[in-house]
Amino acid sequence: MNKNNNWKVLDLFCGCGGLSLGFMKQGFEIVAGVDNWKDSLITFEGNHAGAKSILTDLGNFDPIELSKMIGVVDVIVGGPPCQGFSISGKRNPDDPRNQLYAGFVKTVDHFKPKAFILENVPNLISMAGGKIKDEIINDFSLLGYEIKYKVMLASDYGVPQNRRRVVFVGTRGPNKFEFPESVFNDQKNKITTSQAISDLPEESIEDGTEHKISPTSEYQCLMRKKTHKIFNHQITIHSQKTIDTIALVPDGKNFKSLPTHLQNTRKVNIAWTRYNSMKPSLTIDTGHRHHFHYQYNRIPTVRESARLQSFPDDFVFAGTKTSQYKQVGNAVPPLMAEHIAKALLVALNETYS
Repeated sequence: MNKNNNWKVLDLFCGCGGLSLGFMKQGFEIVAGVDNWKDSLITFEGNHAGAKSILTDLGNFDPIELSKMIGVVDVIVGGPPCQGFSISGKRNPDDPRNQLYAGFVKTVDHFKPKAFILENVPNLISMAGGKIKDEIINDFSLLGYEIKYKVMLASDYGVPQNRRRVVFVGTRGPNKFEFPESVFNDQKNKITTSQAISDLPEESIEDGTEHKISPTSEYQCLMRKKTHKIFNHQITIHSQKTIDTIALVPDGKNFKSLPTHLQNTRKVNIAWTRYNSMKPSLTIDTGHRHHFHYQYNRIPTVRESARLQSFPDDFVFAGTKTSQYKQVGNAVPPLMAEHIAKALLVALNETYS
């Protein structure tokens, strides 16, 4: 038995490390994060004490070299792109993204961890009539893993965001993992956008500035638990025309609230959408600038987006502002990841006690 619960975790396609942050908070030891994006690795390394950041292309690498760098691994987590599968449910050998998924499988095959977590977009399980999901399950079953999967909604686990992800959990031998039950399954008690970000100011703040506004919710207290300072809160300066257009959209509404001549100024159906202050936010994107603050006439800052993803305020993002938005948008919400980690901890301790 691993008496200290310090199961060793390898995070593939780690990005800034939202998934592994959740595991770290449950006592897992994060040994390394692997990605081909340098900015995200700088963020990862700065927020995962003791973990290595490894810059490599997971579509073309040798897992033996990886194991020389990090040693034994108990759990592998990650979100490999699965768009390399075609609509027929077969993998397209000409799509380089397919090599990334194959890299995840190859790494699991080499390290033979006690468990792995693979997360992805929810429509993966219905694509090609379920054939893609079946092929993923088959790939890992052939390696000796028993698989369970579920589409999880982040707002069910205290994240102020209606973000859905499919999560596959594989264990060697009998799978004792039980997906965590919803904690906030009633729409009325979910963390709202205003509960998440109302204590963050309208204007830009220099990194490291002390909060001037007191927290007004338990969630804000949780996010501010380890620091009283603000980071990554630089606003985007919009054109006056954009500001004037945003100003016409009420809290929680979208382009349909605009005058007819302005409705088609952006050719996407999510355009000119204000977050609803009384509900969890829409899915955080990677900075496409179509979603706006529920009160202020601007897009959310990186810090506001990070709050909506459940990154605590002491988690500081590196790189350009554009890069930071992408890092936040691509991440798994740490609070949801923490619930997954807690459930996996129970299963591992039960299996290996």
